[in-house]
Amino acid sequence: METRNLRKERTGVVISNKMEKSIIIAVKRKVKHPIYGKFVNKTTKLMAQDDKNECNIGDVVRIMETRPLSKNKCWRLVEIIERAK
Repeated sequence: METRNLRKERTGVVISNKMEKSIIIAVKRKVKHPIYGKFVNKTTKLMAQDDKNECNIGDVVRIMETRPLSKNKCWRLVEIIERAK
């Protein structure tokens, strides 16, 4: 019996929900500069599948990696951690 590999999970903030069943999430991370040693904030934008169109801009969400769903989309919404105020 074959076992599946573990799926990556990321937490980020919804920055766009203007599409049907799709959202764009900004995932922030801190990276140490190789020369100066200062920590720099880096942001990655990921597109995810939101079947029920339930996310709004500013929501904190958790997404999970999945098979490619379109040209740019290979993540899906797992849960909404915190609603925008």
